[in-house]
Amino acid sequence: MNEIVIKTNQLARSYRTYRKEAGLLAAMKGMFSNTSEIKHALLPIDLEITRGQIVGLVGSNGAGKTTLLKLLSGLIFPTEGTASVLGYTPWERPNAFLRQISLLLGQKNQLWWDIPAGDSFHLLIAIYDLDRTATLKRVDELAGRLDCRHVLKVPLRRLSLGERMKMELIGCLLHSPKILFLDEPTIGLDVVAQTNIRQFILEELKGTDVTIILTSHYMDDIALLADRLLLMSHGALAYDGTVDHFMSLTPKTKRLVADFTVPLTEELTISPNLKIPAGALSFDHSLSSEELFDSLKIITSRIPIRDLKIEEPDFEDVIRIFLEKESSLHKTGNSL
Repeated sequence: MNEIVIKTNQLARSYRTYRKEAGLLAAMKGMFSNTSEIKHALLPIDLEITRGQIVGLVGSNGAGKTTLLKLLSGLIFPTEGTASVLGYTPWERPNAFLRQISLLLGQKNQLWWDIPAGDSFHLLIAIYDLDRTATLKRVDELAGRLDCRHVLKVPLRRLSLGERMKMELIGCLLHSPKILFLDEPTIGLDVVAQTNIRQFILEELKGTDVTIILTSHYMDDIALLADRLLLMSHGALAYDGTVDHFMSLTPKTKRLVADFTVPLTEELTISPNLKIPAGALSFDHSLSSEELFDSLKIITSRIPIRDLKIEEPDFEDVIRIFLEKESSLHKTGNSL
């Protein structure tokens, strides 16, 4: 039976925000009265995660992803509900709990800014009371896998974003955490750096007993690494299941991209709701299987084609379409 290492019961977080108009008069009025409202960063959520799972947590900005990670790692208190992480209440932050988790924030440095990462690792060895010889050997091994041994003695502030993220990732793993929270670990990185970090996570952590919750705006991270997908929208959990099952829930469409050799001389009707305007040099649209066949027949018979591509739906597009539907339903619900 799979061991449950993270369990929440109606866990939620809200906070009060204040509004004021711009200007001196508004500031003076705000000294005596102000307008406030309650913002629900995370609506009550029930969740169970088993040991060794890699869980992809996705959603638009403000969906509640980082709030959930901060609650589970104990950085903030909930407004209501309970959570158990490795048998501990995370916001009580006992030492025994902190020694078993690690949190990597892609938009915030956790190593010391003005000293080399190698010196930061020596400090972490002292903080976690680790075996110095074994840990330094581990640092060398991880740095070799990430191809970053040459920057271990360079101050963190002088490193590129990709190199800093590699150092942060090594620092997160030194004390062999049982649970790893990764919040946007590849944000802002170039394609090569993203690929290196994904490959490292696959080789080093996937298939082990380490439980990972990974948030990312890069859908390749989730599609390649995650065993389970959690999709959040407006503070609530909109989907919980596998990536493959999520893809099966979406309409079966393909993208047709056609480049013309000359501009279209007159408007071309593909279907009652789809027309190519006069002067167009290309066509780019997602179509169902039936629409695709008819569109191909019309376009290839009426327009000289320079290039033609048929593409499968991208995972990121599927997520976007799903979130747009959720957002539309949310707005409709608010207006009722």
